[in-house]
Amino acid sequence: MRGVDAESPNPNPSRTAPASGVLAVAARTAVPAGVLAAVVGAFAYVGSVDPNEPGHYPVCPLLRLTGLYCPGCGGLRSAHAFVHGDVLTALHANAPAVLGYPGFAVLWTFWVIRAVRGRPLRIDLGPVHLWTLGTLLLVFTVVRNLPFGGWLLP
Repeated sequence: MRGVDAESPNPNPSRTAPASGVLAVAARTAVPAGVLAAVVGAFAYVGSVDPNEPGHYPVCPLLRLTGLYCPGCGGLRSAHAFVHGDVLTALHANAPAVLGYPGFAVLWTFWVIRAVRGRPLRIDLGPVHLWTLGTLLLVFTVVRNLPFGGWLLP
């Protein structure tokens, strides 16, 4: 038996036995768990370091250079209010971000379910979906910068 370890139960050492069920599931869910840990860590940081106090976070470059609010302006204040359970303030600071939080939660849940089942997450957004999302963000950005859209300002 040349090339095979006599004590090894596997006659072909280059081929390993599949991992046990629990280890395989843990390996498949490692990336979603890491993403969740990063998101929870970011929300914990923003929840503990108030973005309403100056000097903690950088100013939006678009706001600083042009005086216009981008679609992300108010996102940190929104996350801070959301962490503290003040959904109305979070919506006022950045409504698309607040709508994105449950969207992320649903997407993450589907990701984990598919990972446990051993199937990859496939997000097939067509051009219509992407153009619709882009158009909604553009309309939000334009309206929040017009005089009648002041209620959308962070």
